[in-house]
Amino acid sequence: QLVESGGGLVQAGDSLRLSCTASGRTLGDYAVGWFRQAPGKDREFVGAISWQKGKTQYSVSVKGRFTCSRDNAKNTADLQMTSLKPEDTAVYYCAAGSYGDDEGSYYYWGLGTQVTVSS
Repeated sequence: QLVESGGGLVQAGDSLRLSCTASGRTLGDYAVGWFRQAPGKDREFVGAISWQKGKTQYSVSVKGRFTCSRDNAKNTADLQMTSLKPEDTAVYYCAAGSYGDDEGSYYYWGLGTQVTVSS
Protein backbone atom coordinates (compact mmCIF):
# COMPACT_ATOMS: atom_id res chain seq x y z
CA GLN A 1 0.00 0.00 0.00
CA LEU A 2 3.02 2.27 0.48
CA VAL A 3 5.79 2.16 -2.08
CA GLU A 4 9.11 3.97 -1.78
CA SER A 5 11.15 4.94 -4.80
CA GLY A 6 14.18 7.02 -5.65
CA GLY A 7 16.88 5.11 -3.84
CA GLY A 8 20.23 4.37 -5.41
CA LEU A 9 23.99 4.64 -5.24
CA VAL A 10 25.43 8.14 -4.88
CA GLN A 11 28.66 9.74 -3.76
CA ALA A 12 29.22 11.63 -0.54
CA GLY A 13 27.95 15.17 -0.87
CA ASP A 14 25.32 14.28 -3.45
CA SER A 15 21.57 14.70 -3.11
CA LEU A 16 18.77 12.21 -3.53
CA ARG A 17 15.00 12.49 -3.38
CA LEU A 18 12.91 9.61 -2.12
CA SER A 19 9.20 9.39 -2.81
CA CYS A 20 6.45 7.51 -1.03
CA THR A 21 3.32 6.70 -2.95
CA ALA A 22 0.14 5.32 -1.44
CA SER A 23 -2.30 3.10 -3.23
CA GLY A 24 -5.67 2.07 -1.93
CA ARG A 25 -5.36 4.57 0.87
CA THR A 26 -5.49 8.34 1.28
CA LEU A 27 -2.06 9.38 2.48
CA GLY A 28 -3.44 12.79 3.41
CA ASP A 29 -5.30 11.24 6.34
CA TYR A 30 -2.05 10.40 8.10
CA ALA A 31 1.26 11.77 9.18
CA VAL A 32 4.13 10.37 7.13
CA GLY A 33 7.30 9.23 8.79
CA TRP A 34 10.61 8.21 7.32
CA PHE A 35 12.82 5.64 8.99
CA ARG A 36 16.01 3.88 7.99
CA GLN A 37 17.86 0.73 8.88
CA ALA A 38 21.56 0.25 8.30
CA PRO A 39 23.10 -3.23 8.21
CA GLY A 40 23.43 -4.64 11.68
CA LYS A 41 21.57 -1.77 13.29
CA ASP A 42 18.07 -1.14 14.53
CA ARG A 43 15.65 0.84 12.45
CA GLU A 44 15.80 4.51 13.39
CA PHE A 45 13.67 7.59 12.92
CA VAL A 46 14.72 10.04 10.23
CA GLY A 47 11.91 12.57 9.85
CA ALA A 48 8.18 13.07 9.83
CA ILE A 49 5.57 15.44 8.47
CA SER A 50 2.15 15.93 10.00
CA TRP A 51 -1.01 15.30 8.03
CA GLN A 52 -2.62 18.71 8.16
CA LYS A 53 -0.33 21.68 8.68
CA GLY A 54 2.83 20.12 7.41
CA LYS A 55 4.65 20.34 10.72
CA THR A 56 7.98 18.53 10.53
CA GLN A 57 10.55 17.03 12.86
CA TYR A 58 13.89 15.40 12.20
CA SER A 59 16.51 13.35 13.91
CA VAL A 60 19.61 15.18 15.01
CA SER A 61 21.74 13.30 12.51
CA VAL A 62 19.81 14.58 9.48
CA LYS A 63 18.43 17.93 10.62
CA GLY A 64 19.45 20.66 8.23
CA ARG A 65 20.23 18.16 5.47
CA PHE A 66 16.95 16.29 4.94
CA THR A 67 13.53 17.77 4.25
CA CYS A 68 10.14 16.09 4.42
CA SER A 69 7.35 17.28 2.16
CA ARG A 70 4.03 16.01 0.96
CA ASP A 71 1.49 16.53 -1.80
CA ASN A 72 -1.86 15.31 -0.57
CA ALA A 73 -3.46 15.92 -3.96
CA LYS A 74 -1.03 13.46 -5.51
CA ASN A 75 -1.13 11.11 -2.53
CA THR A 76 2.64 11.25 -2.22
CA ALA A 77 5.30 12.29 0.28
CA ASP A 78 8.98 12.99 -0.37
CA LEU A 79 12.21 12.98 1.55
CA GLN A 80 14.78 15.33 0.02
CA MET A 81 18.26 14.36 1.15
CA THR A 82 21.24 16.64 0.62
CA SER A 83 24.90 16.56 1.64
CA LEU A 84 24.69 12.81 1.91
CA LYS A 85 27.28 11.00 4.00
CA PRO A 86 28.41 7.36 3.95
CA GLU A 87 26.71 6.91 7.33
CA ASP A 88 23.38 7.69 5.64
CA THR A 89 23.64 4.35 3.86
CA ALA A 90 20.58 2.31 4.80
CA VAL A 91 17.26 0.98 3.65
CA TYR A 92 14.77 3.82 3.90
CA TYR A 93 11.14 3.23 4.77
CA CYS A 94 8.13 5.47 4.65
CA ALA A 95 5.26 4.92 7.03
CA ALA A 96 1.81 6.39 7.58
CA GLY A 97 0.21 6.89 10.97
CA SER A 98 0.34 9.30 13.89
CA TYR A 99 2.86 12.09 13.91
CA GLY A 100 6.00 11.49 15.93
CA ASP A 101 9.35 9.74 16.06
CA ASP A 102 8.14 6.44 17.47
CA GLU A 103 7.78 3.74 14.84
CA GLY A 104 5.04 2.21 16.96
CA SER A 105 2.87 5.20 16.04
CA TYR A 106 2.80 4.24 12.39
CA TYR A 107 0.32 1.75 11.04
CA TYR A 108 1.31 1.25 7.43
CA TRP A 109 4.78 0.66 6.04
CA GLY A 110 6.46 0.39 2.70
CA LEU A 111 9.00 -2.29 1.85
CA GLY A 112 11.88 0.16 1.72
CA THR A 113 14.35 1.48 -0.81
CA GLN A 114 18.12 1.13 -0.60
CA VAL A 115 20.28 4.24 -0.38
CA THR A 116 24.02 3.72 -0.62
CA VAL A 117 26.45 6.59 -0.22
CA SER A 118 30.04 5.96 -1.26
CA SER A 119 32.94 7.94 0.16
